[in-house]
This record gives sequence, structure tokens and C-alpha cells, in this order.
Amino acid sequence: QVRLMERGGGSVQPGGSLRLSCATSGINFRIHDMAWYRQVPEKERELVASINSAGATDYVDSVKGRLTISRDNSRSTVYLQMDSLKPEDTARYFCHVENYRLSYWGQGTQVTVAS
Repeated sequence: QVRLMERGGGSVQPGGSLRLSCATSGINFRIHDMAWYRQVPEKERELVASINSAGATDYVDSVKGRLTISRDNSRSTVYLQMDSLKPEDTARYFCHVENYRLSYWGQGTQVTVAS
């Protein structure tokens, strides 16, 4: 059974930092590309950052230079370091993996950036 468990969300002021983690089980983590998405109410889920099995990363333009995705294969965990946060980063953040052509999502973790 594939499981994804996000942690680390919270409320911060603009300019603050958070570190999200997504612990996985039920997959051979090291061979999978992983991704972080975010969603605000009444909008489609947006791809924020991805990391492939070799460690190559990609980001949506709006977060480049502020958010950093990384992975720890020994812990089967993917991270999202979030720095210089802006109010427009407020969203529910989800991690994602595709396994045997099936999409799996965690329950998400809420990030709120406000004064």
C-alpha cells in the first residue's frame, strides 16, 4: 500500500521559512521521480517543484530561488525548503508520486503566509 505523509506546514510572516517533508512507504522510493504541488480553493492544483531519481530538479518560475526540493533516499522522504515566503505562497501543499502509472497523493499540509 502506497502512502505519502506530508508534515511541516504552518503559519509564517512574509519573508519567513518553512520546511515541508513527505515520508513515503510502499514504493521503491529511490527509483521514482517526486514532486510537490500546491492548491488554493477554487483553483487547479499547481506543480511547484520536482526531483527525479538522479536528483535533477525543476521549479515553477514563481518559486525559483526561494524554494528548494531535495530527497533522502535512505529515509524515503522528499523535502521542500521554503524561504523568503510570500503571501501568494499560501496554499495546501501536496507531494506526489506515480507508481505503475497510478498517481498517489498525500493528504497535504497547509502553508499560510500573512502579516
